[in-house]
Amino acid sequence: MSKLLSKLLHKSYEESFRLCNESVLDLSATNPSAVMLDCGCNDGSFTTRVAEKIGTKQIYGIEISSASVKAQALGIKTTSADLNSNLPYDDGMFDVIVANQLIEHLSNTDGFAREIKRTLKPGGYAIISTNNLSSWHNIVALVLGRQPFPSDISNYTHIGKLVKIWGDGDAGSWSHLRVFTMHALVKFFEHHGFVVKQNIGVGHYPFSGWISKFLSKIDKYHTAYVAIKVSKK
Repeated sequence: MSKLLSKLLHKSYEESFRLCNESVLDLSATNPSAVMLDCGCNDGSFTTRVAEKIGTKQIYGIEISSASVKAQALGIKTTSADLNSNLPYDDGMFDVIVANQLIEHLSNTDGFAREIKRTLKPGGYAIISTNNLSSWHNIVALVLGRQPFPSDISNYTHIGKLVKIWGDGDAGSWSHLRVFTMHALVKFFEHHGFVVKQNIGVGHYPFSGWISKFLSKIDKYHTAYVAIKVSKK
């Protein structure tokens, strides 16, 4: 039963993660003259998709792992930096800042929000997407006395989780340090002086297909992922 549930959740995870990426693209507006920054750009494959949607060639990325080499090969001006510290960019440098599945890995989320605000141009916007702590599958896990799925207590193992979606090891846990609900994510950025333009929820474990999309439309506060678009006041 545990293996079947794990397989079902993994399939739903893959679809929900794809929908989360699509939501970031949906929130991106066309602006060929935009200067864009992707925080946690990895190998740059998704960064280039966002840049293509915006229509810009002025692409910057921050990536601390060795994947930055691949991002650089794609023409992304990549910098290695700790996103818990100040961003290595001038004030008001960017029209668009993207942080896709990144904020949950940070310990200094307040500092990160302040740095987004500092480096955004007047009229610029940021898109932040992350796991949703109040998703139904996390609520079920808590009711059963288990650890919420995106809330990690170890860098190396899934201790306390209901089922394993990934195997143990360095890539198994990804060290989620701060996990937000939709309400908390909105209020957090409002607290730091942003206006929340849009908020989207996608994915409903263990469902997939049209059922998941339908549930996401009628109940975005209990989806697997949430994404918001914010601008300076």
